[in-house]
Amino acid sequence: MQYAVILRILGILLILFSFTMIPPLVISLAYDDGSLMSFVLAFLIILSIGLLLWLPVRNNKNDLRLRDGFIIVVLFWVGLGLTGSVPLLLSSFPDLSPTDAIFESISGLTTTGATIIIGIDNLPKSILFYRHELQWLGGMGIIVLAVAILPMLGIGGMQLYRAETPGPVKDTKLTPRITETAKSLWYVYLTMTIACAASYFLAGMDVFDAVAHSFSTVSIGGFSTHDQSIGFFNNSAIEIIAIFFMILAGINFSIHFLSFRNKNFRPYLNDAEFRAYLKILLIICVTCTIYNLIAGDYHDYKLMIRESLFQSISIATTTGFTTTEFQSWHGFTPLLLILSCFIGACAGSTGGGIKVIRILLLFKQGVREIKRLIHPNAIFTIKLDDKPIPDRIIEAIWGFLAVYVVIFVVLLLALMATDIDFTTAFSALSACINNLGPGLGEVSNNYFNINTAAKWILCIAMLLGRLEIFTLLVLFTPAFWRR
Repeated sequence: MQYAVILRILGILLILFSFTMIPPLVISLAYDDGSLMSFVLAFLIILSIGLLLWLPVRNNKNDLRLRDGFIIVVLFWVGLGLTGSVPLLLSSFPDLSPTDAIFESISGLTTTGATIIIGIDNLPKSILFYRHELQWLGGMGIIVLAVAILPMLGIGGMQLYRAETPGPVKDTKLTPRITETAKSLWYVYLTMTIACAASYFLAGMDVFDAVAHSFSTVSIGGFSTHDQSIGFFNNSAIEIIAIFFMILAGINFSIHFLSFRNKNFRPYLNDAEFRAYLKILLIICVTCTIYNLIAGDYHDYKLMIRESLFQSISIATTTGFTTTEFQSWHGFTPLLLILSCFIGACAGSTGGGIKVIRILLLFKQGVREIKRLIHPNAIFTIKLDDKPIPDRIIEAIWGFLAVYVVIFVVLLLALMATDIDFTTAFSALSACINNLGPGLGEVSNNYFNINTAAKWILCIAMLLGRLEIFTLLVLFTPAFWRR
């Protein structure tokens, strides 16, 4: 293991991250909200930590190896979650404990959107912006951003990219050079963010809310500048825009890039995961709408359809925006929405969950097993977009699902051991490990009232979900550390 290389890159990444304190610092100056010194001190502290790591090993020019990349990704996400809490700790409002500040920071970074803050409407503008900025950076992965920058500093990035990028098809490159791939993804991400912000502004949001909500929409994060989330605006145009960009952000970003480069929509139409993604969203939307209609809770049918569609898409894409208290819906619909986040969005998107591609391939594997029962001697090949899928990928997905279930059960038992009821524990863990945010029971509005031990368990769940479990667990295997 090349510890000097690891420390050097971690130092550089933290130095780069320290400069993300500047935008909220400027906003604090503009609004005179009293949080200026919190961001000044946070900038100096994080910059100093980065320099202390980098200076002693700055002359080490060894190449980065794959195992080093895994360690850097995990340490950086953990380190970023810890250092990202510094301005929240230093700020007098909100007055957060270290645990709460770290929870909020990790929730933002992993685009989970679970908050422990009560009275979001009254927060300083700089703190509000910083929370959304964390989500925006975490949405595409700050490591991928670093991949586009580090080569200019003489550091190769392929190992970081492979360790960071989620999904079973993560070795696919859009361009011959990994740096260009990372840049291409960020160009798409930035363009989508600008378009979303402009649309929100035209629909009635002020500039600050439009920018902040574009950050949390495109990142599928779900943080809002208001306690009532998107419901605060009570604006159907804003909700339609949110729905459109939530769906868009849940699609594999490589499909966006290929469509833009080819100047047609064929990459979308030819992608089996995209088609399955739309079908799943449609099924959930129709189911919730019909059940709410039958339940008779709504007297205004337009409002019923509007809220059913918005909540279905918001939860199913793991965004977590709300326009109504879906937790109070009758019947199975609240549980259905929580379960939908297990599927999540597409691989290569900013969404969480197991990912549609894995669910699709598992479904195809199930169909193949049924056919084998009928025709024991026949050979059936699983195909995706008319291309055969190697059994090795199917085995890897089954392995991922098995580990996912075991981890989920262990963490669920750990949460319940902290004296949390089953409904709260199950929904909170589901929301955090799938990077969703809102849950049921005690966490239906926020996570403030749960105990300290539970918050740390959920922090682990958020990191596991963001790194898709294996990237983190691989560090705990003896084989990883053997030479």
